[in-house]
Amino acid sequence: MKNVYFPDEEVTVNDLYFVCYMIERVARQLKQPNKYVANRMGHDELAKKLSLASVLHSENPLAVAAEWIEEFDLQKGLYDVTAVNTELCNRIPTETQMGKVYKRLILSTLQDGEDFADAILRVYNNPICETIDNYNSSAYYEPSPYIAQSYYAGEF
Repeated sequence: MKNVYFPDEEVTVNDLYFVCYMIERVARQLKQPNKYVANRMGHDELAKKLSLASVLHSENPLAVAAEWIEEFDLQKGLYDVTAVNTELCNRIPTETQMGKVYKRLILSTLQDGEDFADAILRVYNNPICETIDNYNSSAYYEPSPYIAQSYYAGEF
């Protein structure tokens, strides 16, 4: 994917990871599903954030999250991925860990001609994310190839 501000530069896999991580951080803070954040941003703004990620990653993530919340008028919800049954899940994955899970899923399912912004929207809007984000299940820590196969199959 080309950087929208510097067309001679490519958006990197690390840039994709940063945006996935920030989507996770903002969604958890607001108690919203990841797709809410991604959809509110939309393709063009996701492309801009991907293009700025190499700079934004050196900023305070709390400040970046606050900026995104204000910029995209993101509202609080009731979807709390951290509300788990402690008998089934004794350790909730971090935002950084889940950013990596989604980065790998996006890369594993990237389609010909699709840019990272399109792929983010496609993946986060897939119903399989409800299973991945249910930390009472084991889906989020399955090997990446298994998660990708499950994505294509439509279930775990």
